[in-house]
Amino acid sequence: MDLGIAGKTALVCGASKGLGFGCAQALRREGVNVVIVARGAEALQAAAARLEAERPASGEAPFVKWVAADITTAEGRAQAFAAHADYDIVVTNAGGPPPGDFRDWDREAWIKAVDANMLTPIELIKATVDGMAARGFGRIVNITSSSVKAPIDILGLSNGARSGLTGFVAGVARTGLAAKGVTINNLLPGSFDTDRLQGTAAAAAKKTGQSVDAIHEARKKTIPARRFGTPEEFGAICAFLCSMHAAYVTGQNWLADGGAYPGTY
Repeated sequence: MDLGIAGKTALVCGASKGLGFGCAQALRREGVNVVIVARGAEALQAAAARLEAERPASGEAPFVKWVAADITTAEGRAQAFAAHADYDIVVTNAGGPPPGDFRDWDREAWIKAVDANMLTPIELIKATVDGMAARGFGRIVNITSSSVKAPIDILGLSNGARSGLTGFVAGVARTGLAAKGVTINNLLPGSFDTDRLQGTAAAAAKKTGQSVDAIHEARKKTIPARRFGTPEEFGAICAFLCSMHAAYVTGQNWLADGGAYPGTY
């Protein structure tokens, strides 16, 4: 399927590895120019090299730019927009807050979580949607978490901050932006084989006294697919949401969790 986005330009955050990289890779394969952002320059440069090796199915190879910056800061965002001013696609993504017990989190921990996982995506949305609307096309995909749908006890900081973003998107996605070709959706990953999954398993192991392998095996048993997802298949979902074919989808929370969520709705 031709997604109809070749030649568009995307900003993909947290793209040096994991789900962010999977999204950048999928967009690159569709002929999209990508600007990838992450804090670690070495890993980001390696990711850019991997993307450069990708070639779209047809047409000229799009450009790849990388910006080593902290997207959760005003300075980092300024660097991202200095690399390219007018983005057609924005994939927001920031590292999740650490797991733990809410009794141990002070105000600073909460502010940091809200700043990274709620306010930063809002700032990126604010900086891009009007330009997208003026050009008649825009796609924003926020990588959040399945914990928004089904909270995880040790991820209270993430549950709270990402739920705040979800509420904001529910409103702004249904404004006049939708009629001007701009969609805003959230993509909720469940258990994907990433560093984040490893960190969460390590925290659970410490809390329960079990091994990380035992935690992983127990987790897989709760997933009807009986496995963890891959960044590549996550990226494919993201690319579809960014496509011309998803123009009638906005304000939605797309859950990608192998069927783990047990609800009907």
